[in-house]
Order: sequence, then C-alpha cells, then structure tokens
Amino acid sequence: MFRKVATAALGGLLVAAALTACGGADESGSGNDDGKLTMGFAQVGAESGWRTANTKSVQEAAAAAGIELKFSDAQQKQENQIKAIRSYIAQKVDVIAFSPVVETGWDQVLKEAKDAKIPVILTDRAVDSKDTSLYKTFIGSDFVLEGKKAGEWLVKEYQGKSDTVNIVELQGTTGSAPANDRKSGFADVIKADPKFKVIASQTGEFTRAKGKEVMEAFLKANPKIDVLYAHNDDMGLGAIEAIEAAGKKPGVDIKIITVDAVKDGMTALAAGKINFIVECSPLLGPQLMDLAKKVVAGETVPQRVLTEETTFTPEQAKAVLPERKY
Repeated sequence: MFRKVATAALGGLLVAAALTACGGADESGSGNDDGKLTMGFAQVGAESGWRTANTKSVQEAAAAAGIELKFSDAQQKQENQIKAIRSYIAQKVDVIAFSPVVETGWDQVLKEAKDAKIPVILTDRAVDSKDTSLYKTFIGSDFVLEGKKAGEWLVKEYQGKSDTVNIVELQGTTGSAPANDRKSGFADVIKADPKFKVIASQTGEFTRAKGKEVMEAFLKANPKIDVLYAHNDDMGLGAIEAIEAAGKKPGVDIKIITVDAVKDGMTALAAGKINFIVECSPLLGPQLMDLAKKVVAGETVPQRVLTEETTFTPEQAKAVLPERKY
C-alpha cells in the first residue's frame, strides 16, 4: 500500500550507533544471549516487482543494522504466514514483522505473540482488528489516498467532456488492504460525476500473468473500454500485453492508471503505454529496522508511520528513470 502525512524523517534515524543488547528473555521472550536482536519476518510472497524490491530492502536493512533476520515467504497464503509467525514465537525471536496477506483473521496468532511478550510490527498492509494492542505499530502507505490520487488524475483528464467514460478495474488480492482501499479511494473520487462508469472490476491477484488473463476477458466482454485502473504496475503490464494483442494501443486507445512505480512500470509510463502512476514505495527496510530497535527497547513509537511518496506522468518518469532503485 496509507500515508496522509509524510514521515520520511523517521528513516533518517536509521542506526547511527552499534546495536546494544536489548529485550532479554524476561521482556521479549528471546532466548538470545549474544546481544543480537532477532527479527522474524513473514513476507506475503514474491508476486510482483514491488514485493521483490520490498524483500530486498528488508534483508539489506537488517544486515546493515546488525539484526539477525529469520525470513519466510507465505506464497500469498494466510495459513503460511500464521504458521511462520507461530514458528517465530516458538523460536523466541525479539520482534515479529509481517505484511498481512489479507486484513482479517489475525487476532488469535497475534494474541499468542502478545502473550509471549514478542512485539509485532505490521509492514505495508494493515489488519482489521478491534484490538490495536496486538501490534505495536504499522508502517506503510496510505492506500486510500493512492486510490484517490488515481481518481483525481482521471477526473482532471476528462474535465469538460460529457461522454461516458467506461472504466475497467484490475483489483489486487481479494481481501487485502491495498485492494480494498485503492478501490474505495478511487470510487470515492469518481462517484461525483456520473459519466465515469466502472463496467468491470475483478481481481488480478497483483500478478502480471493474471492481469493479462483478466484483461483479455474484459476486452472480449466489453467492446468499448476507455480506461484501465490497475491496483499495481504488474497487473497493468500484463494488461498492456492483452491490449496490444487485441490490436489496440495502450495509453492511447485505452488510458491506463497504475499504482507502485516500479522500474518496469515507469519504463512503460515513459514510453506512453501507461498514462499515470501513483507511487507506493517498497523501500521500508530502514524504517522497519529503526522501529524494531525502538519497540524491543520498550520505547514509545507512533501507532501509524506513513511513507512519503508522489505521482508520475510520462515526462516525470523519463526524468527519474536513470536513478530508479527498483
């Protein structure tokens, strides 16, 4: 995935001093006696370029911060993440961090971590739980705002035009925070003008292959599509393949809006195949490690930490592509 207020300054606090022993067995459940903080990190999977960059950021930041990282890939399955978290509890790590596959169904395992006195940090995606004491903080983007930014660009693009605008939407993983929020934010902005009509909306599971498959179905079922709104770049890139195979020109015959701003997406944007991208930065590693040290040390941290991001037009993409890190 929100992020109504930028807190990039937090990242600047990253490890200025050597790591000291913190969170002994009586405080965090850790059995480590070498003074090295241990983090269990349960990743969603490797479904997109964004997720790959996110994993790399976490792994590199842990190494730089002197934190031992126990990493697991859930392959986009909630049961795998729950199993990994329980494994981390059994291993008595100092802190657990994870990016939830979906929003619901976490209370029991998070209560187990709390009972074991192991603090939990949510990264990238939120959970839907009434008990906010089950986790210490959530670091990530404002996905609702991302959807709103996508909608605002669309409204501006068609300002002064009265013809109906037929929109198809490639949603992210069903039940996930970014899918729910990017959809609602977008819908909230465009609902004021009846000319904007979402004629088809279906999950593309955040993958390029599924994005292509679903877009092929959209094109067959709907002879007139004006706009594609994809919840991430990878689905949008898959859709571009389907659009081109159908003999249409992406970015011209069908305007395309995506979210993430990974390098492949930015390359397509610079080439005019995508019209607008809302950035969602995957480089959360440094901020995560800083937060981990603080929560294990018992320091108070904000319950919500937002990441700083922007938006890109084709011209802006051309300017930043040479220095793009992901």
